[in-house]
Amino acid sequence: MTDRSAPAGSEVFLGAVPARHAPLLADLARWVDEGWLRALDRSFAVFLAQRAPDADPLLILGAALASHQLGRGHACLDLQAALADAGQALSMPPEGAAAAAAAADAAPITAPAALLAGVTLARWTRALGHPGLVASGAGSTPLVCVGHRLYLRRYWQYEQSVRAAIAGRVALPTAAAAPGMQAMLAAALDVLFPHRDGAAVDWQKIACALAARQHFGIVTGGPGTGKTTTVVRLLAVLQHLALAGGEGRRLRIRLAAPTGKAAARLNESIAGAVARLPLAGLSDPDAVRAAIPTEVTTVHRLLGSRPDTRHFRHDARNPLALDLLVIDEASMLDLEMMAAVFAALPPHAPLILLGDKDQLASVEAGAVLGDLCQRADAGHYDVDTAQWLEAVTGELLAPELCDAAGRALDQAVVKLRVSHRFSQSSGIGRLAEAVNAGDAGAVRRVFEHGYPDLARQTRLDDAALRRLVVEGAPEGFAGRHRSEGVQAVPPPAGYRHYLALMREGKPDIDAPTAEFDAWARAVLAGYGRFQLLCALRSGPQGVAGLNHRIAGLLRAEGLLEPDHAGWYAGRPVLVTRNDYGLGLMNGDVGVTLATPSVVAGEQRPRWTLRVAFPSGDGEGGIRWVLPSRLREVETVFAMTVHKSQGSEFAHAALLLPERASPVLTRELVYTGITRARQWFTLVAAPEAMQGAVGRRVERVGGLGLRGA
Repeated sequence: MTDRSAPAGSEVFLGAVPARHAPLLADLARWVDEGWLRALDRSFAVFLAQRAPDADPLLILGAALASHQLGRGHACLDLQAALADAGQALSMPPEGAAAAAAAADAAPITAPAALLAGVTLARWTRALGHPGLVASGAGSTPLVCVGHRLYLRRYWQYEQSVRAAIAGRVALPTAAAAPGMQAMLAAALDVLFPHRDGAAVDWQKIACALAARQHFGIVTGGPGTGKTTTVVRLLAVLQHLALAGGEGRRLRIRLAAPTGKAAARLNESIAGAVARLPLAGLSDPDAVRAAIPTEVTTVHRLLGSRPDTRHFRHDARNPLALDLLVIDEASMLDLEMMAAVFAALPPHAPLILLGDKDQLASVEAGAVLGDLCQRADAGHYDVDTAQWLEAVTGELLAPELCDAAGRALDQAVVKLRVSHRFSQSSGIGRLAEAVNAGDAGAVRRVFEHGYPDLARQTRLDDAALRRLVVEGAPEGFAGRHRSEGVQAVPPPAGYRHYLALMREGKPDIDAPTAEFDAWARAVLAGYGRFQLLCALRSGPQGVAGLNHRIAGLLRAEGLLEPDHAGWYAGRPVLVTRNDYGLGLMNGDVGVTLATPSVVAGEQRPRWTLRVAFPSGDGEGGIRWVLPSRLREVETVFAMTVHKSQGSEFAHAALLLPERASPVLTRELVYTGITRARQWFTLVAAPEAMQGAVGRRVERVGGLGLRGA
């Protein structure tokens, strides 16, 4: 690491810091000013430098970068990767930073690659040998170094606690798996999953059986593979066994999801799935159906969030009062939240995770579901598992999915492999498969085939943007044929559609509340038919710039009125932070509508803007909130792909930026595609799509490493 002098005036912002650390901290200050680094990351480095004046500057740099990596979703800093390619591993400088600096005629900034020039892994590892700051495991040092991975201690502890909890639970059989219950389990599975002659392997039945076998299970699969159906039938099996042959009482089961939006979706779908359960062959069908919960909460609410703290009301000292926990959309669970769930889970209570392992991981640090499902495609089921599954399900596993050396975790993970949403004639399904495989050639061939549920355009000037978001009819749909029952041209599903419902369906000012609720439900459903998804938050192709452009286009069409202090009828908003006082969760979407309000001293009501949110209770209720009470919301004509997780839209359009960016990955594109139920539009240059398909999310951490 090069020794350089601190810039003039550096003492103003460095404070009482040893001289040997002044040059580095000056560079970190520049990185913060330019948006390369968070102020929090530099503050951590300053703290360590003040605590250990004798520490090697490479240690202080590593600490700042490890903190920086947390902000990018990584559990730790991979020293080896940073030395091999600092710009790629650290995403520093950020995209566009060099161009911005040149435009501003700013002095060049020392990049991480320059600070690490000539440094070897052995040299950096030796620099971390400070017993007061770094340990290789247990202790109280702020940093932990394991091999070539450098952690902030808290995240190393999260990883260790999650790994230990899973290892203990996969080794612990449930009462349902006891030898004396095997015949009853097999009979219940046959009722819920009746045998079909000549049918392929019933992966839902296998998933249900394995999830009932031990105290931890994962059911992963793409859209429409039946994760919700599987878990509802699993709950029916477990309640039947508990009522008829085990404890003699119903299990206390809780259902949760990471966001309010995901919880509301599961709430709606699970109620219907419970009503459709084929329970006639069980001895206690009515009791079983009544014992299956349909209420879904957020994980934060389940654990009991405490304001202004990272801690929850429920933890190891105050565990949750339940016998089984199911968490849907588990790809959105970060490492810290997963550790909190395990800490609050009673030892006897199994945990079942549902989710799509190929979706984007949480914005926060850690890709828990992806790490745990790294081997799911190939199965790796051992001999005991294969024989047990044949005995209780009658299903035979293909030889290529069996592995005599399969790990304990492999026996708890099932991938559902058949999509019931996307048929073989669905372009959306074929496109998602091609993207997931990282096959750019297959992606090109899917678009060339001319599937009627797909469209592609390369530009988004004002005319193209207007056609797409106002009318919901991208260039590629025009003139398409009808093929194999798939409708070629979507009905009006752009934002004109919901705004017309808002204008034409508006009740009279003296109409009863029920009419306004019904109107709001129709408007929200209309809004949910179309969504423009983006990869970026900022810039002309990010959500901020596009929301402004789209609002302007809609006003030019006469569909929106001028805004008043940022609020106007028809404004869709996204909640960006949990608000337990209002009952709103991060990710909830509402639409601003004019409703009657009686003002003191006036005879007649007047129109007042309120935001209508779905109640999320599965009952179709509406929660009305005054705009003045909403502190953490943003306009959402355009939405990031990350924020769209847990949502579905009849027609989703995905915009990829023209410039290459680390955020453009296979997982992002796959997640965007699979938000669409009926139609999908891609807005991207061919090279942008090709680059994204060839790039995977590489979250750094040790959770998925054997023996880590």
